[in-house]
Amino acid sequence: MNEPEAGAAPEEASTGAASAPSGLSRRGLLGLAIGGGVAGLAVGAGAGLTGGVAIGRARAAEDAHSAYEFFGAHQAGITTPVQDHLHFASFDMMPRTDREDLISLLQDWSYAASRMVQGLEVSATGAVGGPAEAPPDDTGEALGLPAAGLTLTFGFGPGLFENEDGDRYGIAAQRPAGLERLPAFLGDDLDPQTSHGDLCIQACADDPQVAVHAIRNLSRIAFGRARLRWSQLGFGKTSRTTAAQATPRNLFGFKDGTANILADDTEALADHVWVSSNDEPAWLAGGSYLVARKIAMLIETWDRVRLSEQDNIIGRDKGEGAPLSGGDEFTAPVFDSTAIDANSHVSLAHPDQNDGIRILRRGYNYVDGNNALGRLDAGLFFLSYQRDPAQFISLQRRLSTDLMNEYIRHVGSGIWAVPAGAEPGSFVGEALFA
Repeated sequence: MNEPEAGAAPEEASTGAASAPSGLSRRGLLGLAIGGGVAGLAVGAGAGLTGGVAIGRARAAEDAHSAYEFFGAHQAGITTPVQDHLHFASFDMMPRTDREDLISLLQDWSYAASRMVQGLEVSATGAVGGPAEAPPDDTGEALGLPAAGLTLTFGFGPGLFENEDGDRYGIAAQRPAGLERLPAFLGDDLDPQTSHGDLCIQACADDPQVAVHAIRNLSRIAFGRARLRWSQLGFGKTSRTTAAQATPRNLFGFKDGTANILADDTEALADHVWVSSNDEPAWLAGGSYLVARKIAMLIETWDRVRLSEQDNIIGRDKGEGAPLSGGDEFTAPVFDSTAIDANSHVSLAHPDQNDGIRILRRGYNYVDGNNALGRLDAGLFFLSYQRDPAQFISLQRRLSTDLMNEYIRHVGSGIWAVPAGAEPGSFVGEALFA
């Protein structure tokens, strides 16, 4: 729950058909036919989905039908205006797969993604256009629904480059130096079953059913080549990427991400988010690094804290989001006064206190039902994009004395290199295999 920053160039909106590869590989079609049970949906977030459907479908028609181009200089879903719903999925490559399997998977995923972001089915035959005696290519739950602003963002984890079987994909020499599992941080209580992964897909949309449909179908396409390791549903964005979006609130009730990098701040994007052509490795130029952290909030404990203490812990006023040193939400905090505690979240996370380090956030609230004690299993699914993983590591270490640590636990973690966008007719990550 780091205090965010500002900047990034918006992906172009498009309602036209995108150029794409000719179709799915044989392996991809096989996955559609026999892999229908590989969706791995998170059932516990049903309450969030129910409310989300009502909210998403109540949007104006023009918003519901918005579509973002899949191809471009950068992958969509980074500086794109943050949508209301998330389905994030992490995958591991299957044993005995090889370079050809990985490339064909990325080709098949890119083709299907380029169709789904337009509101189309994963293939031309789709859910009902194929043989009646064979499983359909598309699962069909998004039939009749618009694109709903769907974006699909793909990332490559450390394990993809080298594992216990050696360099089976022939890309170990292309591994970015900073692409390592994040170090242990004070207070980590990570569940290995909901951490890490060879590949990741971030699906964001203004209709939760559209996001779930995308992950479900991409999971089927992966059959025989990659398996779902873990997934997370999110609702209620906790950051903004455009000035037109109001600053949202997290489950503690505070505005979250006031200082986030915005899509029109191209200078900040170049400095803090996009990997430069002068950086190494060259294949990642135009891409970024994605960090995911599942942060459990001790909701019931927080709810018994008096308001003045909540404000002091965060360093901002709960109502307006203004820093306790005075002004409105967007007034720069004054840290040399006694108004803001030196160990408040704002004081420790703000770029003015961290040598100007900034990151772009796209986090979401989550509620996974109740735990064994009858308490809400809820919190923040933190997502951030940065030019170098060292940016996040420095900020997280700085937060070791954060007063908020008494009320949160980091229970999941992962890092992925996010390639630049694909050119029409190509696929995500093609430069890695050139």
